[in-house]
Parts: sequence; C-alpha cells; structure tokens
Amino acid sequence: MRKRRARHTGRFLQTVIYLGKLFRMFLFQNDWKVLPMSAIIAGLVAFSVGQNLYKTMEGTLMGSFAVSCICIWNGFFNSIQVICRERAIVKRDHRSGLHITSYVAAHMIYQAVLCIAQAIIIIFIFSSMNVQMPAKSLITNWPLVDVGITLFLITYCADMLALLISASARTTTSAMTVMPFVLIVQLLFSGAFFNLPKQAMPFTNLTATKWGLTALCAQGDYNSLPMVSIWNNALKMKNVEIDGQKPLLEIFKYIEDNDMRDDILIKTAQQNQNEEYAFSKDVVYKCWNCLIIWTLIYVFIAVVILEFIDKDKR
Repeated sequence: MRKRRARHTGRFLQTVIYLGKLFRMFLFQNDWKVLPMSAIIAGLVAFSVGQNLYKTMEGTLMGSFAVSCICIWNGFFNSIQVICRERAIVKRDHRSGLHITSYVAAHMIYQAVLCIAQAIIIIFIFSSMNVQMPAKSLITNWPLVDVGITLFLITYCADMLALLISASARTTTSAMTVMPFVLIVQLLFSGAFFNLPKQAMPFTNLTATKWGLTALCAQGDYNSLPMVSIWNNALKMKNVEIDGQKPLLEIFKYIEDNDMRDDILIKTAQQNQNEEYAFSKDVVYKCWNCLIIWTLIYVFIAVVILEFIDKDKR
C-alpha cells in the first residue's frame, strides 16, 4: 500500500512532505545547532578582524576574506551529511516512487532558510560588536540588505556544493574526509588574499570565495579607502641612522607637523586600486550571477547523481 501511494504522489506534495521532515529534524535532532555555531564564529571573526573592516584597504580585504570564510564554513556544515546519512532511505524511497527533484527541492528550500538565518546572524553580530558596515548601497536602498544578499549567496553556494558532496559520498565519514580538502581549495583560491601564480588565477573563478570576496570589497567601496600598511612599515624605520643622522625621522616629523599623513595614505591607496573591486552595480551583479550559476550547477549534478542511486552497489 505504501509503495502504491508513493508512486501516485505528485512532485509538489513530495516536496512538502520532505520539507516537513527536514524542519522536524531541525527541531528534534539538533540540526538547529548550526545557528548558534554561526553566531560564535561570526563573533570570533568580528573580534579578530572587524576593527579595520571597511576602514582601510588592507582591513577590508582581510575582513572580506574572513567573512567569506564564515559563509563557506556555514554552508559546508549545513549540508555535508544530510544526504549520505540517509542514503539507504533515499534509495528505498526512490524505488518506491520518490522523485529525486522533489527530494532535492525540499533540501534546497530548507537550506535556503538556514542560509538566510545565518546571513542575518552575521550582520546582527557584527552590528552588535560595532563593526563598521558599508554606508552606501548599490542595488537596494539599504546597504545592509545588499551585504545580506551577498552573504546569503556565498553561504548558499557553499551549501549546495556540500549537498553535492553529500549526494556523492557513501557515508558521513567519507563526506567529512573530503570536506577539508574542498574547504582548503575554496580558501586558497580566493583570488586576492593569497599570492597565486598567474597559471593558477583562472581556477579562482571556480570558487565561491572569489566572487563573495569581490562583491564584499566592491560594496565596501574598497578603492576609496586609505592604505596604511606602507606607512606603518615605513614608520618602523624612522629611527634608522644614516651617517649619524635620522633622515626618515625628520621626514615623518615634517609630514605630521603639516598634517599631510591622510593625504599620503590616500595617494598610496590610489596607486593600489583594483578595478575588480570598483564600487559598481556591474561588479556586484557579476559576482551574484556567478554565485547563482555555480549553485545551479551543483544542484543539477547532485540530481543527476541521485537519479542513479538505485544502481549504486557500494
């Protein structure tokens, strides 16, 4: 009787049924723990790198990378085990009439809700800890909404990649074994934070980290911020003596006496601007589109893999 009913259950109803199951698991099987974990990680990052976020070029680049890492981490842990832990059940239900598209759609909706909640948590934690956020918006009328959309898309893209891994893995152990490798690739090929050889740069386009970091820098108007690292490093040499004199110390005194420090920081920043981080709608839309495209690719591959789950003899 059960098999007969399953075969005549439509895709929409199956989606609703599995969606209800996922939310029950959220409440009764401790899946809700991903939310407080997101808050803790956001708090640690805000405490560590939030001081200079959207205040200096270096602080914005480092902070945007760290925020992207939060999103990638959240997305991976949301779904890395959700399919492989019930692989036998999925195989049985598929033979009984389960539509894989309905099953994956339920996961997509459920994971989207989690990712939205995590994006809101990050913004709330950062705001509570007085981390400066972008003051200008590009897409909507509210800068925090723009940033929130970016955080959601990064998290959701990573989430769907983890869902793909979970659909491919035989057990939760194998999924968790693969996850650190994929996480390292996402972080290493961010495209900006690490100095990669030119031959490796095309691979950065394959990562959610690159597009998330770029969008966050653009939304923070990276190119209009001062650069302080060159000044700070030069300042360390102010007491260096040459022929019994300290020429750099005299220069620094002259600069400070004439209130020229900020002008020099701006001039230094102008020489280190990056067109990829331009404060432009086109840049943000491009990043959002790439994140959406990769998300859809991951979902499509996951569906294809699960469609052949009956033939899996592992």
